[in-house]
Amino acid sequence: MPVVADPINQADAAISELIAVTPLPKRRGTLLVVDDEEGPRMSLRVIFKDTYDLLMAEDGPSAIELAQKHEIDVAILDIRMAGMSGIEVLERLRFIRPETEAIMITAFETTDTIRQALRLRACDYINKPFDISTIRSAVNGAMHRRLLEGEIHSSAEKVHELLGELQSQRVEEQIARTRGDIYASIIHDINGPLTVISGFVQLLNKKLNRTARLELEDLEFIKERLRIVERQVANCIDISRRYLGFLREQTDETQAASLNQLLTDLEQLVRVHPSLHENEFRLTPLAKDIFVNINGTDLIQILLNLTVNAFQCLSQPHNVEVGSEVLSAPLDLAQLNASENCPLLNAEGFKNTAPLVKLWVSDTGGGIPPEVFPKIFQPYFTTKGQRQGTGLGLNIVQRLIKECNGALQVHTKLGAGTTFTVYLPTTTEAAK
Repeated sequence: MPVVADPINQADAAISELIAVTPLPKRRGTLLVVDDEEGPRMSLRVIFKDTYDLLMAEDGPSAIELAQKHEIDVAILDIRMAGMSGIEVLERLRFIRPETEAIMITAFETTDTIRQALRLRACDYINKPFDISTIRSAVNGAMHRRLLEGEIHSSAEKVHELLGELQSQRVEEQIARTRGDIYASIIHDINGPLTVISGFVQLLNKKLNRTARLELEDLEFIKERLRIVERQVANCIDISRRYLGFLREQTDETQAASLNQLLTDLEQLVRVHPSLHENEFRLTPLAKDIFVNINGTDLIQILLNLTVNAFQCLSQPHNVEVGSEVLSAPLDLAQLNASENCPLLNAEGFKNTAPLVKLWVSDTGGGIPPEVFPKIFQPYFTTKGQRQGTGLGLNIVQRLIKECNGALQVHTKLGAGTTFTVYLPTTTEAAK
């Protein structure tokens, strides 16, 4: 009888590969110097030998041969050389390494050579004899742009790789229901960070394609977006690790997280989320930061799920608010449970020790109908269209709050909106 591969083991192995993604080491950058005069060539070697990996060529054919064998980020080309001119070398480089930044140097400047250099997208044009500060500034600027562009494309490749891996995790019908729920939850939870990553990568690519030369403010814009992309890639990896630990029945110690930092991260996610649309969104951090006794990625998932649900509860524009407060006394559980319409969920497992953090997500939507309310935490239950919801968001919220010994309460009124209130234990120490 032929051996049939176990789909559970295959899925576990694929997720293990997914979370093994590690950032690539930073490159120094490779600089190609092409000049038929030994003096300028050696001068440039002395200036840049400690900063970049150098490739030296004394004529055009040698430069082309080096470009065919090595990845080149920036090329310094002397325009007037015996045999093949710098313009001709640049023209060949554009076929071999179209992404290479090029800086032209010459002792014989003409309008025609400037025009040809610009046509071939040279980023700078420097006259001989050059001073050290001018050439260093030109090369450093070109190298910075080139390496930033490389990081952006690397991030885009990671996104596509993650999306491809996630597509391969479609749970087969023969997998046990419990495990199937977990894999569906992974896809659901990672979808938020991936949406942000994809949006920022598209934004950065558009900016690079529209801009011939990047100014300082453009570089700061790009670097800030890259930092957000890196954080969201790390969130994807952390979510995968935590689910994998759950599948393998590994315990994970609860970590302390800075609440205001998490609220800042949440706001960055929400501001670029497609569900925001024309809705009004307001987030209020604490006046004084505090550490909550929960994994930071879990709290982001809780608040993001609740916020996205709040956006999607009504098709017309409405208001959504995320707020926070520190409670200096334990909750009166008897009073909170007095109302049958909005009991405190996980009251039996709640660590009701002051100080506590109270977080809420409120909307001015239509409220939850009485016939729907008892079902909202059931897995796969949804009132949204087939393409809008999986019915897993609130089920995941409930599970994550229970795991950190928190509690949850829901207040809703038809025509007046809904408020989800989360109570979490705090800690005095930051996570290491």
